[in-house]
Amino acid sequence: MTSVLETSPVCTDIPALLPVVGADTLVPLVDGSSAVYANLDCAASAPALQSVADRIAEVLPLYASVHRGAGYLSQVSTALYESARSTVAAFVGARVDDVAIITRNTTDSLNLLAGVVPGPVLVLDVEHHANLLPWVHAARARHRTTILPVAATVAATLDALRAELAANEYALVTVTGASNVTGEALPLDAVVAAAHQAGARVAVDGAQLVPHRGFSLAATGADYVAFSGHKNYAPFGAGALVGRRDWLDAGTPYLAGGGAVRDVRPDRTLWQPAPARHEAGSPNVLGAVALAEACQTLVALPAGELTAHEESLRSRLVAGLEALPGVRVLRVWPDSVDPVGVVSFTVADLDPGLVAAVLSAEHGIGVRDGRFCAHPLLAHLSASDGAVRASVGVGTTSEAVDRLVTALDRLLVEGPAAEYTVVDGCWTVADDPRPLLDVPGLDHLAATAAAACGPAV
Repeated sequence: MTSVLETSPVCTDIPALLPVVGADTLVPLVDGSSAVYANLDCAASAPALQSVADRIAEVLPLYASVHRGAGYLSQVSTALYESARSTVAAFVGARVDDVAIITRNTTDSLNLLAGVVPGPVLVLDVEHHANLLPWVHAARARHRTTILPVAATVAATLDALRAELAANEYALVTVTGASNVTGEALPLDAVVAAAHQAGARVAVDGAQLVPHRGFSLAATGADYVAFSGHKNYAPFGAGALVGRRDWLDAGTPYLAGGGAVRDVRPDRTLWQPAPARHEAGSPNVLGAVALAEACQTLVALPAGELTAHEESLRSRLVAGLEALPGVRVLRVWPDSVDPVGVVSFTVADLDPGLVAAVLSAEHGIGVRDGRFCAHPLLAHLSASDGAVRASVGVGTTSEAVDRLVTALDRLLVEGPAAEYTVVDGCWTVADDPRPLLDVPGLDHLAATAAAACGPAV
């Protein structure tokens, strides 16, 4: 069989941009051999940077309670936590009067913001559920939320956005910084200009944008940004909401509990201002430190290097996919520019779950399949049955991209090498011979995970 890559112009090898934990991990294949895991699922959860793992190992012995602890380690941990907050704020270009709240992830951040917005909200229908459901449910319970359908082009969508803002009053426009399905986005400068002219603020779902391109509140003029550590190469359970202080100081506290209050009596509660107002309970110190370290590592890259690495990998991936018969790369707008390294595609006559299972079991490649928590967008793209998504990051090499294209080419020509079946809605190898790690209870956990797979989501 002649690979599609063998008929293409010779491409220069692209190495990883930064070292990540697990880059050399071997995974078993269904034929009894093994392969270095090709992680092309960074858009879901990116591996930890080696610098992040090293930092966690360094500060773990210093871990203690924060805020109000009298012991030396408590003071150290408090300093680490508040220093991390400052680093995270600086990473996204926070202005002097902005506030940074440490959260669990982007979903957590946007739900928090939805609870303090003082008026109607405008959101597009292409959003990840994290930037759709909070406004549909939490915000709509108090204010009107309008879901605006996107048009066929970026230009037409911006016109529709301006028209809606002119026709109705909104407190907030909330948009993705980069789609978790196609990597595309509306130009933020145009969105911010339109919203501000109409008297509305702008929140950016930065889950995919921040790790791939960087972001600045000050430079863009956006009012809020939310992002996740687990997509920013710091998978230790922290995220952030950064932006204008006034709504966050005045809004209902996100969680009621210790640390968020100044004084509590049976007949009244005096709340702290933000960020403490929205960080009740013991904070995730190590998660915050990990996120800050990842931010510092990414900022230290030479200017333009992150974008160049990703653009090279994405263009190589898209070119390889489009050379394969029956493969359709999904796009929202033909006139979008500068997409991040997230590429979704369908394969004619093949279920996305089967494609993903074959790539994993026979080639050691990790991708995503389903509807990527963006059901309205997949319907808009005529892919309601799901798609396959490959996404790259700082630890991705051209070898991983080339392996994916070659594996798909082989699947299209020869079909699956093993027998596959659907169990509880999830494609899997029939009588899978691959061993699991020798960890007590892992067989049970694997069975539980398979049962939880369910239909494409």
